[in-house]
Amino acid sequence: QVQLVESGGGLVQPGGSLRLSCAASGIRFSRYAMGWYRQAPGKSRELVATVSTTGSSNYADSVRGRFTISRDNAKNTLYLQMNSLKPEDTAVYYCHADGWVDYWGQGTQVTVSS
Repeated sequence: QVQLVESGGGLVQPGGSLRLSCAASGIRFSRYAMGWYRQAPGKSRELVATVSTTGSSNYADSVRGRFTISRDNAKNTLYLQMNSLKPEDTAVYYCHADGWVDYWGQGTQVTVSS
């Protein structure tokens, strides 16, 4: 049974930081490209960042320079370090595993507000 379990979301003030984690089980984690997506109320789900099996990363223009995606294959865990958060970063953040079959986590809420 495949599970992607996100954690680390919450309420933070503008300019603050959060670190999201995604714990994977039931897949050969090191063989999957991984990514973070987000969906704000009334909007479509959008790509935030991806990291390949070799560690190459890619970012949406809106988060480049503020967010950092990383993976720890020994711990089967994906991370997203989010700095200088803005109110427009408010969304549900989803972990995604990209392989023969795609898998999604259940999402974690991030709210940026004063």
